[in-house]
Amino acid sequence: MNRSTDLLECRPQISSALFFETMSDDERFQNATLRPIIKLQSDLIVEVFKNYVSKHKNVFLDLSVEKQIDYIENAIHKDMKFRNSLKGMVIGQFTIEEYQFYITNSSALNKRMMHLVKEKLIDNIQVFHSIFA
Repeated sequence: MNRSTDLLECRPQISSALFFETMSDDERFQNATLRPIIKLQSDLIVEVFKNYVSKHKNVFLDLSVEKQIDYIENAIHKDMKFRNSLKGMVIGQFTIEEYQFYITNSSALNKRMMHLVKEKLIDNIQVFHSIFA
């Protein structure tokens, strides 16, 4: 068994992900690695956020959509425990080679990663309402 091959095979393909020769290495990593992993981990990320909301007394549910977006952004950017948990779900799916690239520029790649996770959660705001209703 080869961990890297197994990890790569289980990732979804993202047909809309574009690749250009002029693209930065970080952007290429985002489209080739981060997007497929976040898509793969999407259900888990949503579940983890549902747990986060319930542990914080479901305040999220009483907010306007605009305030819910702010809540998601604050949870991801200001709650380091939550942020690190999300990062771990993504980084744990890296191949060794991807991890070696990631550590060369982790700060910028973390920004990209958290932006994608935030977008995934915002896209699921309606899901949270139906789950908690």
